[in-house]
Amino acid sequence: MERKYWVPALERAQDVLQLVAEQPSRLRLMDLSIATGINKSTMFSLLHTMETLNWVIREKGDTYVLGSFFGVIGNAYFAGMSLVKLFEEKATRSVERLGETFQLARLEKGELVYLAKKEAPAQVRLISEPGMRLLAYATAMGKVLLSALEDAQVLALYEEGSYHAFTPKTVQSGEELLKQLRMIRKQGFAVDQEEIVLGFCCMAMPVVDRNGKWIAAVSCSMPVHQWSQKQELAKEEIQILTQALSATVPL
Repeated sequence: MERKYWVPALERAQDVLQLVAEQPSRLRLMDLSIATGINKSTMFSLLHTMETLNWVIREKGDTYVLGSFFGVIGNAYFAGMSLVKLFEEKATRSVERLGETFQLARLEKGELVYLAKKEAPAQVRLISEPGMRLLAYATAMGKVLLSALEDAQVLALYEEGSYHAFTPKTVQSGEELLKQLRMIRKQGFAVDQEEIVLGFCCMAMPVVDRNGKWIAAVSCSMPVHQWSQKQELAKEEIQILTQALSATVPL
């Protein structure tokens, strides 16, 4: 990695955390200072800051262990990884039953990030792929996750007048977006009817962790000519899938 924009303080902090993780309850300030080559005053500042942030805990003997912050971060990391695996396992049934494509994504600020996709055999493939990002307001999954936010939070994500029209049916203003989100909150699901791609419709529902937080969304997409025939079955399958994923998301 290019070191032009390197932050030495972060590198030093990582060195300290690595040692604490490898030897919990064994190393004091002086031990860490000697092992890393960081002088005592700088080490004192690093440890004091990391204690305040709950990155480390100083024990009675002035030794250190990792703090609760890393439990939260580690859980979030592994929950995200296991969620993709669970989706890939459980979405197979839904794809086979409906004959349409199912997707998993999460919200990052104002963008939808695709995590996984289970495709049905079709002549036309959807543009979405894992890792791809799209503006959330133009997608069913994005809108269902935006609906968990306060109106003011949603408006702060997008500058008024800058809404990009992917199709003539894409949301064009904050006022229009908030109106849709209010409806989504009432009905518990979101719909995208040719808002991101002409010729395709999509329905989405949230995946909820055990604390009630909306951590991701699942959608089913299909050609518009299938929509009237399959939308109720799609709703049923998405609900089954999101409930299965929500029930198995680790704490």
